[in-house]
Amino acid sequence: MRKWFVISAIVAALDLYTKHLIQNAFVYGEHLTITRFFDLVRFHNEGAAFSFLADAGGWQKWFFTAVTTIAVIVISYLIKKHHHEKLFSLGLALVLGGAIGNLYDRLSLGYVVDFLFFHIDQLYWPAFNVADSAICVGVGLLLVDSFKKSKVS
Repeated sequence: MRKWFVISAIVAALDLYTKHLIQNAFVYGEHLTITRFFDLVRFHNEGAAFSFLADAGGWQKWFFTAVTTIAVIVISYLIKKHHHEKLFSLGLALVLGGAIGNLYDRLSLGYVVDFLFFHIDQLYWPAFNVADSAICVGVGLLLVDSFKKSKVS
């Protein structure tokens, strides 16, 4: 069971470290073009995914903090209960690590630092970070696991 929490800790640490590097290297809004389709940037997201509720006036910080705290508790319980299910637990561990990384930002800064920015010409995907990536991969693994379980049933 410990390995799943170690994975979560590694994801959170990597997320916080990369955000720290960006905060020290960039001012807010600064772009560094890496390729024709990828930039490093420094953006602040006061909302949730795709800046949902970013302009809600401040209450969203506490709402997302509460939701994330509940999610961390539930995910930790699920990992403990299902630690022998590898794919399921790995997915949960990635989501947990990402949630903790973004929760730390939200509590300490009031926003989440995003810095990975993909685009094609003038079509832009919202900027994201390591935590967001881990959450997406984790959810993908959970979906694969759910399909795998439904075939067995």
